[in-house]
Amino acid sequence: NSVVLVTGGSGLVGKAIKYVVENGSGCKNEKWVFASSKDGDLTDRASTEAMFLKYKPTHVIHLAAKVGGLFGNLSANLEFLRKNLEINDNVLFMAHKTGVQHVVSCLSTCIFPDKTSYPINETMVHNGPPHDSNYGYSYAKRMIDILNRGYNREHGRNYTSIIPTNVFGPDDNFNVQEGHVLPGLIHKIYKAKEEGYDLKSNTSKPFTVWGTGKPRRQFIYSRDLARLIIWVLREYKETEPIILSVGEEDEVSIKEAAEQVAIAMEFKNGFIFDTEKSDGQYKKTADNAKLRKYLPDFKFTPFPIALKETCDWFVENYETARK
Repeated sequence: NSVVLVTGGSGLVGKAIKYVVENGSGCKNEKWVFASSKDGDLTDRASTEAMFLKYKPTHVIHLAAKVGGLFGNLSANLEFLRKNLEINDNVLFMAHKTGVQHVVSCLSTCIFPDKTSYPINETMVHNGPPHDSNYGYSYAKRMIDILNRGYNREHGRNYTSIIPTNVFGPDDNFNVQEGHVLPGLIHKIYKAKEEGYDLKSNTSKPFTVWGTGKPRRQFIYSRDLARLIIWVLREYKETEPIILSVGEEDEVSIKEAAEQVAIAMEFKNGFIFDTEKSDGQYKKTADNAKLRKYLPDFKFTPFPIALKETCDWFVENYETARK
């Protein structure tokens, strides 16, 4: 029987995988362990070893990382580099040492070169430096790909990585300062509705979108991503990474995303742009042709539906949501 250890199991993607496993994608000969920081400190080699010896995994989905939004990365690039290098080296080394058959690690589209042609694909990861705003996180994540190649070539290990585009969904981090763009917008609208409501005019104050609203992103619903990661774990045999994303035709601007969030939250008072804030990388369009070669008929949840489900979850779980 297989034992699947999910590091970062209490985060956005870990919770989504747990949801999908418990709602129809589980397998009777798989035992799933969703580990969090309470189970061990992955920056510490001994603590990581203790976790592997305790759960004895045969497969690992490695999601744990020090993560943050644009402004978190800008203020602490060195810390993001050092912490993530430690986590990734410890997890992959202990997986190898304890005989884990298959590891699937999670990368990010921000690791791609800042100056590149679009759409980006899996062959372009190391073709130049990443955007300077998150170089620490990006270089640390790139090293997972290098480690995977090393363990494959020298030890025959089936270690690989996935590259999702911007992930959102229930159990996200809705902290405005530290979270990513969609959960941040959802929280801002919630607060604008709750704190700025005017009974006389029956309106709320506008909410603020950081930057110009012009950058474009591909967003993937966490539960769609979870289904794809489970497929990678069971079926994907390449060491080379695979991009997990909606198509280029589904890319939206931050302004368009804000409009969709406002619709989902039934907010009618509009928004303003704080152009003093950085936009970050303007474009990160990813090519999902490799994924479509394997899964031509995979159905992604339409963006408005996934966004509505996420907003409803946040409102219903406001008191306990990460924010």
